[in-house]
Amino acid sequence: MKRWLDYLIMNQRDARPRWYIRLLAPIYQQRGVGSKIYRSVRMDTPPYRNFSLGKRSVIESFCCINNAVGDVIIGDYTRIGIHCTMIGPVTIGNHVNLAQGIVVTALNHHFKDTTLRIDEQGISTKPITISDDVWIGANAVILPGVTIGKHVVVAAGAVVTKDVPDNCIVGGVPAKKLKDLNSQIV
Repeated sequence: MKRWLDYLIMNQRDARPRWYIRLLAPIYQQRGVGSKIYRSVRMDTPPYRNFSLGKRSVIESFCCINNAVGDVIIGDYTRIGIHCTMIGPVTIGNHVNLAQGIVVTALNHHFKDTTLRIDEQGISTKPITISDDVWIGANAVILPGVTIGKHVVVAAGAVVTKDVPDNCIVGGVPAKKLKDLNSQIV
């Protein structure tokens, strides 16, 4: 029964909800007051997972949002920049700014068995959490299982493979702490 229902909801070849499910998206997606999703955004959000966009938050053009393997929760006053990709499970806090071309993916493919093709070996997910007041620079990559603390700057082009503490700047491949930020108001 579950396979049949999944077939009715998801186009297996295209790995996205069927057109008639996408028409119903405004009914099952949670969108806050004053939020905006540009028309060119690819919303691969089937109804059996949560998608939530907080108040006054924006998802800019040519992004891809996918919650097929885990919920995508985006807080208030958050901006997802042009051409970002987000694959759940992902939780993003309030007042977060993602620049252009960022990849946030909690999904990984298994590949250890050399007798099988990679697409036959399955996937795993590890949730990503991006806390409040974070700025992520252009073309950064946030990998599965990472938690980014509050008041953090991730430099452009960084590949974040490990948790990031509060109040710092990280950058590089893999990302390392570059500087502590003073959290006191001057």
